[in-house]
Amino acid sequence: MTTQPMELVCPAGGLPALRAAVDNGADAVYVGLKGRSNARNFPGLNFDVKTLRRGISYARALGVKVFMALNTYPQPDGWASSTEVVDIAAAEGVDALIVADMGLMRYAVDHHPDLPLHLSVQASATTSDALEFYRERYGIRRAVLPRVLSIKQVAQVIDGCGVDVEVFGFGSLCVMVEGRCMLSSYATGESPNSCGVCSPAHAVRWQETPTGREARLNGVLIDTFGAGESAGYPVVCKGRFKVRDQVFYAIEEPTSLSTLDILPELFNLGVRAIKLEGRQRSPAYVGRVTRVMREALDACQADPELFVPRPEWTAALADMAEGRTHTLGAFHRAWQ
Repeated sequence: MTTQPMELVCPAGGLPALRAAVDNGADAVYVGLKGRSNARNFPGLNFDVKTLRRGISYARALGVKVFMALNTYPQPDGWASSTEVVDIAAAEGVDALIVADMGLMRYAVDHHPDLPLHLSVQASATTSDALEFYRERYGIRRAVLPRVLSIKQVAQVIDGCGVDVEVFGFGSLCVMVEGRCMLSSYATGESPNSCGVCSPAHAVRWQETPTGREARLNGVLIDTFGAGESAGYPVVCKGRFKVRDQVFYAIEEPTSLSTLDILPELFNLGVRAIKLEGRQRSPAYVGRVTRVMREALDACQADPELFVPRPEWTAALADMAEGRTHTLGAFHRAWQ
């Protein structure tokens, strides 16, 4: 059993969200710069250098780390802007750069050898051999595991490598092979792995029709919502489609991942950090989820053997989950 506490790593899509995370118990926050360099490139989100400095100052005053996400794969015309992000991360003294592209890792190692690197979930590294490759070649200190691994597989990864492991603990559940999804590219012509968002806002359209509110992505009908029905942001993998004369969630239902019930298992395995998804979420959402998970992690780490999730924690997370429901996802898939 590990005695090393798990860090709570929280999303910050802007300065208000960063403050909400810090004020409610985050051990670290992760941020991104404006532009196509990170996987949450929505209008109105993210930091410029000025607000990044303010955020770092606010976090550091309360002993909270700041990680920067540079987790897209740059095309040739975006290489200079991506390496500029590496330079900014080093100059501003972030605690780690979260990166997926090996070329950017090599640039960071060559130009900023003291800049700590974390392997992004977008790299889709799912084996201990893969993590050892990144550690040996680029000095990766931590890896964020994709949300496709069972508990047993997470244990195998941790046992076989010398890299700290971070797993997602709550938030939107990506059901694809992260960093490899082509669904949005097919619908919009823009790759989420290069352009920073799987459903770009400029391609999203809402339309009221006699049959309900339609959500379309670049003209592709993703879903139709009836009167009073909660309408989620349109992403291809969580849309309802007609298959053999039936309309249903053909790939995955909108739901959120929640690890509340298995925090002791993750702790005992030696998971180093629990990451909350949600840089596109409001400061109120970030603050509330951070507070719940802070209380849960503290209780778990104080006595993992007797840890039982409190009903108010479960209710609060369910209230903030997609589709008002949550799942353990691949962690407990019967077929694994």
